[in-house]
Amino acid sequence: MSKKILLSHGGGGEETQSLIKDLFFKHFENDILLKMEDAAALTMNTKRIVFTTDSFTVSPLFFNGGNIGKLAIAGTVNDLVMMGAKPKYLTCSFMIEEGFLFSELETIVMTMRDEMAKSGVLIVAGDTKVVPKGGVDGLFINTSGVGEIMVEGISAHNLKPNHSILVSNEVGNHGACILARREDIELETELKTDCASLWKPVEALIEAGVKVVAYRDATRGGLSAVLNEWAETSNVCLEVDEDKIPVAPEVKGICEMLGFEPYEFANEGTMVLCVEEGEEQKALDILHKFEETKKASFIGKVNDKYENRVILNTPWGSSRFLEPPKGELLPRIC
Repeated sequence: MSKKILLSHGGGGEETQSLIKDLFFKHFENDILLKMEDAAALTMNTKRIVFTTDSFTVSPLFFNGGNIGKLAIAGTVNDLVMMGAKPKYLTCSFMIEEGFLFSELETIVMTMRDEMAKSGVLIVAGDTKVVPKGGVDGLFINTSGVGEIMVEGISAHNLKPNHSILVSNEVGNHGACILARREDIELETELKTDCASLWKPVEALIEAGVKVVAYRDATRGGLSAVLNEWAETSNVCLEVDEDKIPVAPEVKGICEMLGFEPYEFANEGTMVLCVEEGEEQKALDILHKFEETKKASFIGKVNDKYENRVILNTPWGSSRFLEPPKGELLPRIC
């Protein structure tokens, strides 16, 4: 029986990693690609830059706190920022379904303009395709970005015992927001996506000289995917305390109702940081000054208890392994 691509291959968990390693790395292998994290670090003459690309197919196109346009800008900007780079230039391609409302497209484009202003990034090239009705679901967007590296050595390969793990915001808000909007789940309060560009708080960390080892935006697969990837990449154990991980009550409620894990829900403006020992409070003091990161929290440490594992300590005194996400929790999330 012929092997087929499943929705789970796009979920950001084990199946996605398997697809990347067993297919794309197998045939596209080169030293730069194998070292790529959120973006590829490159040298152009003597200038150090990062380069990334991303595609956005979120459904629905409009959701509480944003739309596909905001997602496209923030997502690509954050891929650059997580490499310690200042976002400089973007390309943008639109795949538009015949019959799409001009007014909705203009709203999306204006949202993109406003989001770019927050980091100073510019769209300098693009492409537009219109396909017959049914060819795409309304609108797909692809963006690529170039950034200037401001600090070297940011990498998930550099985690060591006694380093500390921080998270910049509540986790799971974007995934829960999309799920609630898609399934018409009634919430007592208006949960919004966390979608946001993170250059300003990261710039402040860089300027203050905070010793950050690694950054990662917890998109598909959420916090769990990032922590497990880091544990495997650096061959260490990450131990985090559940009661220190900020989770909105609405997200907890949706997860309890549907049997999901909030740590696997996607985020689009929440990053995980690893900092050197003793840098925790300095980093938190800076992050708390920004609206996007005002709920930042220290959640755990790196140790050598196990190799390639993540331990979650519960509020009741027990512990369990936090496994990487499996299957497709929620397709078309970004």
